[in-house]
Amino acid sequence: MPYTYEHPRPAVTVDAVLGTAGPRGDLRILLIQRKFDPFKENWALPGGFVDEHEDLAVAARREMLEETGVDLEKIVQLGAYGTPHRDPRGHTVGVAFLAMCAPDELVFEAGDDAQDCRWYSAKRPPRLAFDHKDIVRDARRAFARIAAQRAEFVETFFGPRRARTIGNTGLAALRRAARDA
Repeated sequence: MPYTYEHPRPAVTVDAVLGTAGPRGDLRILLIQRKFDPFKENWALPGGFVDEHEDLAVAARREMLEETGVDLEKIVQLGAYGTPHRDPRGHTVGVAFLAMCAPDELVFEAGDDAQDCRWYSAKRPPRLAFDHKDIVRDARRAFARIAAQRAEFVETFFGPRRARTIGNTGLAALRRAARDA
């Protein structure tokens, strides 16, 4: 007989903060507009519930792909968020991830439970669902910290082959945007 735990447990969710350099050199993040309640029509980070027996990073990539059509390559865990009542559906613990892309590197389209997706300023996003304002604040700090060292920035978000594709000028623009976040 499998072991059961008689105490209630929170659900686990993931969110992804995908950054890029905007046309004015500012850090932009990809947001989705929610199709369903809670927070219907509000903007949010791409994310959702972790499936049973699913790795957290795999869940973050899956949710990004389902909601935006973007297939994330390198991601790094930002942190965990578990303030009670962060989700009106019940107690959830969310794990957030960071990723970075060049401005023209990908094409995205809303899907699954997202009715729209688009880039917004990381410094001045629209009103966000759940506790995503806190996640974006922490992501801005993490992007700036990682971008301080070129080697760490390239290794964390791109790897050598993808960095060569983006080129030195593109990487410099992305680092500037991330540092100024």
